[in-house]
Amino acid sequence: MTAHLREASAPVVRPAVVDLDEYGRLLGPGTGTPVPEARVADHLARHLRIPERATDLFVYVHGWQTSPEAASRAAAALVGRAAALHRSAPGFYLGLTAGFRPWCVVVRWPSSSLPSPGGYRRIRARAHAMSAQGQAGRILGHLLGYLDGGRGRPDAPRVLANRHGQYLHLVGHSFGGRFLCEAVQYAADRPVGPAVLGWSRPGDPARPFTVDSALVFQMAAPRDAFDRLFPRLFLGPGRPGAPLRGPLVLTHSRWDRATGFWHLRAEGLPGIGHSGTSVAPVPQFTARLRPASSPYPHGELDHPIVNIDAGDVYRGGLATRLNPAGAHSDFQHPESAHLLLSLASHSR
Repeated sequence: MTAHLREASAPVVRPAVVDLDEYGRLLGPGTGTPVPEARVADHLARHLRIPERATDLFVYVHGWQTSPEAASRAAAALVGRAAALHRSAPGFYLGLTAGFRPWCVVVRWPSSSLPSPGGYRRIRARAHAMSAQGQAGRILGHLLGYLDGGRGRPDAPRVLANRHGQYLHLVGHSFGGRFLCEAVQYAADRPVGPAVLGWSRPGDPARPFTVDSALVFQMAAPRDAFDRLFPRLFLGPGRPGAPLRGPLVLTHSRWDRATGFWHLRAEGLPGIGHSGTSVAPVPQFTARLRPASSPYPHGELDHPIVNIDAGDVYRGGLATRLNPAGAHSDFQHPESAHLLLSLASHSR
């Protein structure tokens, strides 16, 4: 597997784009005009054409201080790097022996503010309001419902595969992870209405919808967020129809100043991206970020919440350490692509 130590040149990945305004409304491409909610499903079907040859669908949501163009570049770099890793050592990921052909949708939202505690609180409040009071939860529900719409009933309720054998993965960074959790929980709590997420209960004849994996780099949320803010995301007693049946994997690094220094001042405690989760309503597991030459055992990732210590890799150079956010955005590494690819492989 020595070839795995060398990062192959990444293929060009051109993500599809979904733009939201500060109220969580879907914007028409190139117009900046909100799409009426009654026309959202038609809009997605017209503008998001899922390639039949794709094996894995990724929904990427960016974080704090990210322009729309930078968000698209970050998603393309991450998914492209994963495709390059698979291409350099196709037999390394046993679940992907039939191929790995990713397709990515980037959800872009206004996340810019001053790099200050006040700016941090402002974007935190915006991400929450877009989901809890705005339309973002319903739009994400439409999006995931659309991606799910073409599938047949999966053989096992744990994985989502549509009629083309495609798997669905959620990826977030910083507030993007918080945004995803807010929106998915919001959509799951409101299963009424056409073309949005509906979560099946045991015995329900409707097809179960599940997310195969969720990966959040350096999440900007309190360490107890999944116990206090997002408890309904997971399967468990009294939660038979929860949306996340695959693992939620969260990276953290002690060099992340945004979720350390800034989060401590904005919320009184360090964030998940700095220290990992603390209490949660489901079992947790802790591991280290592995190099691209070291496979992740299935049992290491097969837990409701997996905290990955990435401090040995997400450190940044001198310029990053002098940056007010520290290593908060320093996740574009082969090790990150290896983690993403391993989750896709173990989803089979």
